[in-house]
Amino acid sequence: MEPVLSALIGPSGAPSALEVAFTEAVEGAEQDDEVSARLLDAAYEQFCRMGVKRSTMTDVARLAGVSRITVYRRFATKDQLVEQVVRREFRRYFDRFIEDIRDAETVADRVVLGFVSSLRTIRRNRLIGGLMDVEPDAIVPSMTSDGGRTLGVVRQFVASRLRQEQRAGNIAGHVEVDLVAEMMVRVSASLLVIPSHVIDLDDDEQVRAVARQFLVPMLGPPHSLHS
Repeated sequence: MEPVLSALIGPSGAPSALEVAFTEAVEGAEQDDEVSARLLDAAYEQFCRMGVKRSTMTDVARLAGVSRITVYRRFATKDQLVEQVVRREFRRYFDRFIEDIRDAETVADRVVLGFVSSLRTIRRNRLIGGLMDVEPDAIVPSMTSDGGRTLGVVRQFVASRLRQEQRAGNIAGHVEVDLVAEMMVRVSASLLVIPSHVIDLDDDEQVRAVARQFLVPMLGPPHSLHS
């Protein structure tokens, strides 16, 4: 099976599952039907307990209390099930991100809170964060060996938020938001996949200080950062 996040990057030209997850978070996705939700919950628990590689469709069926055929009726392959589970987790990540920055008063505050939210939500997610710790070959290759497609999707998300700020006059027009988004995402990805002996990622105050010192200046001179 492909690395987990690679399964979320669709065919060239088609919306990726990560993009779909973001759209669902922004527009409000319809709830999964009861059986699908039950299967996704069971798969999530199974993957958290045993990892993706060691889990089978039979394991998921047993945990959900349904027959194996019921699982295959909803999800034709294990890859499809994995994609749906991880997509739901990223939808929750985007939901959390949007909620965490909602009440921030300035664009600088939104960048800081968004950075903290991103690292905290992914690291503390039992599935994504757990896989990074115990099954890194299921996650890391997707972020480093797929031609940059996974990071590219996240960059598009960050750039879209920065463009909204720019259109609102909160970021100067000369700021290259795609480049800023690229650097912000690469900093976040590096901290997630390569352990730091300098920054304690479990210390939100320290992470906020890092964001204010290194990320906020990317948006331009302080006088150009409006509320």
